[in-house]
Amino acid sequence: MKSYSLLLLAGLLSLSVWSQQTINASLTHDGKDRSYILYVPESYNEDTPVPLVLNFHGYTSNANDQMWYGDFRAIADTAGFLVVHPQGSLLNGITHWNVGGWTLGSTTDDVGFTESLLDELSSNYNIDQKRIYSTGMSNGGFMSFLLACQLSDRIAAVASVTGSMTPETYITCDPQHPTPIMQIHGVVDGVVPYFGANWTRSIADVLAYWRDYNNCSTELIKTDVPNTNLLDASSASYQVYLDGDNGSTVEHFRISGGGHTWPGSFPSPGTNQDFDASLEIWKFFSRYNLDDLRGLTSVDEQPSPGTSLQIFPNPSKGLVTVKSKGAMGNPYQIHSIHGQLMKAGILVREREELDLAELPKGIYIFSVGKKGFKIIKD
Repeated sequence: MKSYSLLLLAGLLSLSVWSQQTINASLTHDGKDRSYILYVPESYNEDTPVPLVLNFHGYTSNANDQMWYGDFRAIADTAGFLVVHPQGSLLNGITHWNVGGWTLGSTTDDVGFTESLLDELSSNYNIDQKRIYSTGMSNGGFMSFLLACQLSDRIAAVASVTGSMTPETYITCDPQHPTPIMQIHGVVDGVVPYFGANWTRSIADVLAYWRDYNNCSTELIKTDVPNTNLLDASSASYQVYLDGDNGSTVEHFRISGGGHTWPGSFPSPGTNQDFDASLEIWKFFSRYNLDDLRGLTSVDEQPSPGTSLQIFPNPSKGLVTVKSKGAMGNPYQIHSIHGQLMKAGILVREREELDLAELPKGIYIFSVGKKGFKIIKD
């Protein structure tokens, strides 16, 4: 009997720990009760500031469905960030986010609700205020762009899956800092048209807006995502505009044959399985924080004044020479254009040879502090 009681107690404690990980809560904003679901990984320590990801559901959906469909929880367990799934309010009996335009008739202040939510979470958890990000599906993607335009002092970067910008958001957008953007969209999306409509801007318009606002290079770099799943009737390419102000980029997964779905989620018609949208979004988010984007990076993180770098030959089949002036002693990193760290070290000589022979063919970013250079491996 004693043994059974101990097992029962252990089970209850285990259940208690799990219940502390997924928290259903609410707050009052504009006189209305607004609910949300917060996921707290087991690794959370109140003594350490952690990033926060806002994950908005789509039109007609809800916070619980989004938590499962656009799932970040396993990633949060290893990367150590919190995920909050806000619940939209009702418009004519249907859950929505008020993004203007096609949500005409809504009086809900969802930007204000989001700000109140961030305040509440920040008062109860040790949130790194420099690393708050927003993503979402469909209407949730529209909402993320609205936050980039109207709450940019709190949001470091946004990623939209099957969403876009309403004409109203597009015209009145007023971000306060360069804002990294990731757009994931299927070309045959029958709900939010890839090529736009009178109520939604085209994906090309959205990418061009943020490319120009961030002052990125106009050169579009494209690579194909390996078509590892031949049963999903779709393929994807990864496209990026680099060299934006303060390290910002504009990135896009374009899915040929893809519909109104979250790539890597439950298999269904139009759902690409060649990449995991949640994982790519987190890898993208993890590169950015508000201080860097505002140009507030400390001097210690920058190469010394007068630093110059040359990299040749470029393209290269293997060895490249990095000729630096004033950068000796600075660490360098080489990332894939998907953000994966491929190589790192310290520049110990004015003329340094790096061997890239083990890297696959493709485009890479060589960075020292906030200086970045494109390297092409043949």
